[in-house]
Amino acid sequence: MDKTGLPPVGPDDLPLSLLEMGCSGRFELITHPLPKNRPLPPHSTLPHGLPPTCLDLKTEVEKRFLRDPAWLPVHDVDDAFHKFLKISARDREVESLLHCSLSPLHSGLSVVRDPTTGLLLDFTEVLLEDTGLSAKNSLSLQRQPGPPSESLRGSNTNYPFLPAGMEELTLEQITKKSELEEEIDFEKDLLTVPPGLKAGMDFTDKEAKTTKSELNLLSLLSTFDDAIDALPEEKEGVSQKEETVKLPRTNSLEDLGIKDSGSSPSQPSANTVSLTEQKKKAQQEDKGDNKKWAVPVDITSACDDFYKRIPDPAFKYPFELDVFQKQAILRLEAHDSVFVAAHTSAGKTVVAEYAIALSQKHMTRTIYTSPIKALSNQKFRDFKTTFSDVGLLTGDVQLSPESSCLIMTTEILRSMLYNGSEVIRDLEWVIFDEVHYINDAERGVVWEEVLIMLPEHVSIILLSATVPNSVEFSEWIGRIKKRPIYVISTIKRPVPLEHYLYTGNSTKTQKELFLLLDPSGNFLTKGYYAAVEAKKERTSKHAQSFGTKNVSQHNTTASQDRAVWQTLLNYLSQRQQTPVVAFTFSRTRCDENARSLTSLDLTSSIEKSEIHSFLQKSLTRLRGGDRQLPQILSMRDLLKRGIGVHHSGILPILKEIIEMLFSRGLVKVLFATETFAMGVNMPARTVVFDSIRKHDGTGFRNLLPGEYIQMAGRAGRRGLDATGTVIILCKAGVHDMGDLHAMMLGKPTVLQSQFRLTYSMILNLLRVEALRVTDMMRRSFSENHRDTQAHEKRISELRNTLSSLPPLDSEGQLSDLLSYYHTITELRITTETLQVSNDAVNRTFTALIICEKGNEEAAGDDQSNKAFHPIYSTSLFIPEGPCSHTVQKLKLQDISAITTKTLKVIPERIIDNYNKRQQPRFRLDPPGQAISTATQELLRLAEANPNGITTLDPVNDLHLKAVDVVEGVMRHRVLQDCLKDFHCIHSPTFTEQFARVQERMCVQEELDKLLFLVSDQSLTLLPEYHQRIKVLEALQYVDSTGAVQLKGRVACQISSHELLLTELLFENTLSPLAPEESAALLSCLIFTQNTQIDPHITSTLQEVKQSSPHVLTTTFPQPRKTWKYLELRFPASNTC
Repeated sequence: MDKTGLPPVGPDDLPLSLLEMGCSGRFELITHPLPKNRPLPPHSTLPHGLPPTCLDLKTEVEKRFLRDPAWLPVHDVDDAFHKFLKISARDREVESLLHCSLSPLHSGLSVVRDPTTGLLLDFTEVLLEDTGLSAKNSLSLQRQPGPPSESLRGSNTNYPFLPAGMEELTLEQITKKSELEEEIDFEKDLLTVPPGLKAGMDFTDKEAKTTKSELNLLSLLSTFDDAIDALPEEKEGVSQKEETVKLPRTNSLEDLGIKDSGSSPSQPSANTVSLTEQKKKAQQEDKGDNKKWAVPVDITSACDDFYKRIPDPAFKYPFELDVFQKQAILRLEAHDSVFVAAHTSAGKTVVAEYAIALSQKHMTRTIYTSPIKALSNQKFRDFKTTFSDVGLLTGDVQLSPESSCLIMTTEILRSMLYNGSEVIRDLEWVIFDEVHYINDAERGVVWEEVLIMLPEHVSIILLSATVPNSVEFSEWIGRIKKRPIYVISTIKRPVPLEHYLYTGNSTKTQKELFLLLDPSGNFLTKGYYAAVEAKKERTSKHAQSFGTKNVSQHNTTASQDRAVWQTLLNYLSQRQQTPVVAFTFSRTRCDENARSLTSLDLTSSIEKSEIHSFLQKSLTRLRGGDRQLPQILSMRDLLKRGIGVHHSGILPILKEIIEMLFSRGLVKVLFATETFAMGVNMPARTVVFDSIRKHDGTGFRNLLPGEYIQMAGRAGRRGLDATGTVIILCKAGVHDMGDLHAMMLGKPTVLQSQFRLTYSMILNLLRVEALRVTDMMRRSFSENHRDTQAHEKRISELRNTLSSLPPLDSEGQLSDLLSYYHTITELRITTETLQVSNDAVNRTFTALIICEKGNEEAAGDDQSNKAFHPIYSTSLFIPEGPCSHTVQKLKLQDISAITTKTLKVIPERIIDNYNKRQQPRFRLDPPGQAISTATQELLRLAEANPNGITTLDPVNDLHLKAVDVVEGVMRHRVLQDCLKDFHCIHSPTFTEQFARVQERMCVQEELDKLLFLVSDQSLTLLPEYHQRIKVLEALQYVDSTGAVQLKGRVACQISSHELLLTELLFENTLSPLAPEESAALLSCLIFTQNTQIDPHITSTLQEVKQSSPHVLTTTFPQPRKTWKYLELRFPASNTC
């Protein structure tokens, strides 16, 4: 503010002056004589008067851009610029180029106080740990917080916090030298003279003068006492004496672990206690290998001591809690993670509310995640009324981000975890609602990523509908997080449901409602057949009057649907069974059904007035032109008659209006798609299914039991309705009984992993050296079958076993023993591959075997127990003494070949006679004629061919021409010929040494198999990962060493279609486009609805189409189809 010039003091003026008191604008009047003919200056308590209220922008611009041109570039070649540099005086400051941040302090001061009085005695310097940690170089929670601008969303240059269960680098990994590192000997390889100097440093050891340390009486006494205690143990060895002498000198009894003189001698020392604890911990760790991380909680017995265990709950409910809710709250109070599986509307939200209240009590934060925005918006409204401190984060809305409870979609939480958001520091709970959504093929991977990336201090609350494998899923989470998960499941439904079939389509047939499933869960076939008869009778009457017609089982026209809906809704309105949610699995059919009910009016005049005022108030947030959009005008008319439509094609503000009107009971009929049932807590009295078939992206199929239960659970309002009504429309015909039974009473879909590699995930993990993509793959639910801890324990056992085995004799004739083992093993495996059978595991063959007399049982045992003989021989067995026989069951691996010789026998008589003689009373009977003849023929055949018998050739005799069979036969012949060249079989100790080799190799093979299972090479997605890395290198998102480049950092910020969008940005494709054209181009990435509108592509979009084909070629194999897709579905005029 410029000083105000005052006129000179006149003769009549009083000697008065004003004094400004600070910046408050208060003045005081002072009087003192002044010199003549001088102006009266304003006085102020501030040194330079009041500060200026606003800056002079003109002066600031001149000072910054004209008088101080240091900001201008030096290497500009423009002549005018150089003339300007000559006129203006530019002071070059080299120091301004150096921006060195202050190094962190590595030490601090600690106060030393008297332990009894607390008086300040001294200050000591202590070393500070982790002073150089920041969000740019560390995963630790001990790192310094980032700037406030990055506290919420984080930054793509930040490291995430260390996920729970991921081991930090071990000492072996840290000390392991890389191939490029040069090992330096710090005693011999150090240079003593710097380059350019004549003299240097002398690093030779010199004897340093030792100073006597101050004697401390307490340390001397403590050492003396320990020496006396050690005297009786001198006989045990010299090592204990040395340990006694080397006791450290210290002023603290605790440091030496010595008992206080006043303590009882029976009390153990501190060292003894710590050792005992270590032993207990080690035992627990040993037991932890077989530990079950999922802990099912019994909810059958009442929790009577709930209020005794929690006398001061964080949140008090006006109603009595169910048992499963009490058990969950008890686990929350213990800061444990829980998995709550219950039916829709069973009260799972109580658990989430208590967690939010508990975090507010602990002054921490809670994140509530949901799969869809509709659920996020509804939970925000509900929690905002219960807890005032609630915020909302979605893709297009950000409200109160500093709140203690944040509601967001799972994609936002994933981005915060990858970007190292500071919110994670204060996070106590993460609530995952509708966890069964992990089965979604597109977005299920996001749930797994978030669960893997959560840090150790965060507890997890999982809310889900009833699923069969909740324990298995919890076991996976507990194993990767290394903490128990308590599983609380209940099948109790607060409001029982009645399921009906409806066949009416006119006023006469409007009461054709047939009960199919009662509240007890009994499937009533009587009701089904009654519905079939009613439909058949109407069809036969129509055929008599108008002739037969082909009616599709599933497809009906809009006019047929109109009659059915008009009849049903009038009937439900008369019975006061509104509000009604009508699930229709087509957005187009939702709109058509609502528009067809022109004559249906379900609201009173008072309700119409309330709806009108609410609409007017809500739509004031829109601009004037937007209030006249066709969708808003049509929806206004429908809502006034009590009809609403809810699907993803409705404007967000309209969806919110419809949800709020439905929760107030002003919308009587709501035509909705499946997303309305996804956790939105807006129960109705009746639920109607337009069909039981839906399109899942690949084809039409019946509803799964889990999907049906999820949507049917919206029927029945707790505390208002005794039962909920579920109605299935039979428009074209009655559905198949088997389909209805499987849908209503079948088991819900199990939770399955939808984990897949995405470029965004790979790039986010590659930019952090401490995290690897293979670690993420190994911890995914798809790899849950890998019990790594058990494998590693077994590996250590096998290694110990291997080291304890006696060494192999590989000298002389036994030098090729190991090669012989590998050859004969390969021969056995080749023989097994040539054996083809429909049931190779269970199939057996009954065989008559000749043997020596008295050795019948041993022959059978020898045939069944030995896997393969150490010496491969084709010679036939000839008994040395009297010949006997036995009948045995042979497996496929017991047969080495099929001979060309055939014998004519009667198998039934042989088997019957042999079984008869196995009985005690007939054991001494002579063998029958059939067995004697067959035995003699076998013996004669063996004596005639002692060196072996001709066998069938699979290729020439059996005419098997498959490539693998031919190669197997050739390999079999080569291996047989190789066996003749080995010398080890002639060694006298061959059998013993071969047994040793076999034992060692069995252990080694099992060890190699387990090592492969715990390695990265056994990961299912590893080949795809290597292929995606090659794509990223080719597109220059990462370099050859895996370092993320600029394009990769941009792609990290995009959750879907990251490569295509990044290429569009770097090719500058969007720059020449107008905003509406950019929206039309980008809408092709999210638009899924079919349209018959003839599109119009603007000239600018046509130019982009012709100038950037290589962008589409990079990400799409067929760019022409992509542009055709764009032309047919996304016209620019419609998008805007």
